[in-house]
Amino acid sequence: MWTFLHKFASPKHFYRIAGKMIPWLAALTVLFMVAGLYFGLFVAPPDYQQGESYRIMFIHVPSAWMSLFVYVFMAVAAAIHLIWNIKLADVMASSSAVLGASFTFLALATGSLWGKPMWGAWWVWDARLTSELILLFLYLGYIALVSAIDDKRAAGRAGGVLILVGVVNIPIIHYSVEWWNTLHQGPTVTKFDKPSIHLSMLLPLLLMAAAFQFYFFTLVLMRARTEVLERERRSAWVEELLG
Repeated sequence: MWTFLHKFASPKHFYRIAGKMIPWLAALTVLFMVAGLYFGLFVAPPDYQQGESYRIMFIHVPSAWMSLFVYVFMAVAAAIHLIWNIKLADVMASSSAVLGASFTFLALATGSLWGKPMWGAWWVWDARLTSELILLFLYLGYIALVSAIDDKRAAGRAGGVLILVGVVNIPIIHYSVEWWNTLHQGPTVTKFDKPSIHLSMLLPLLLMAAAFQFYFFTLVLMRARTEVLERERRSAWVEELLG
């Protein structure tokens, strides 16, 4: 196990291993996405209060979950890079930022579309919505910061510090519906007793969540491989790879 992780941290071995993983992850993405959309759009019954409009949940909720997951993933990668100076950890963090920002924007956009018929407004300064918007600004701030610094080492350190400072926003987003009175509904899946959502709706939701996760890992490995080639372009193994 440790030998595999050590090899995976090497840019040369990471490029090779990631190349083998990407097709499998892409296949799983398509499989879970098709299954999730089928069960969500054609099998799950209409909601007794929201009717057909609730089906946007199958995009909105996985996007919101992924917006938090990707940031935590980046924070762990940033900590590894800052503590042990593993360059590949910085590559994974920088390769994840655009994807995390995209998931966050999608969560906000679909939430707005969902909120209009439910709340009568496209946007309210709700605790959950506001903290999610701050998360989008954190993603964009990280992207702008590392892009503005030419030195990759300095950019990685500065971006890593920003990520770790901003990670305090993650529990705020998660627990905002419990700490404050908000329009946003409380947790329905991650409850200690049992999810307050019928299995016919829970199944496609979990399938879509898995599809989004496989999609993220597919794209982040593709982006990371490109970034590795860019950073290691003067290395002997890259010159040999490119012929």
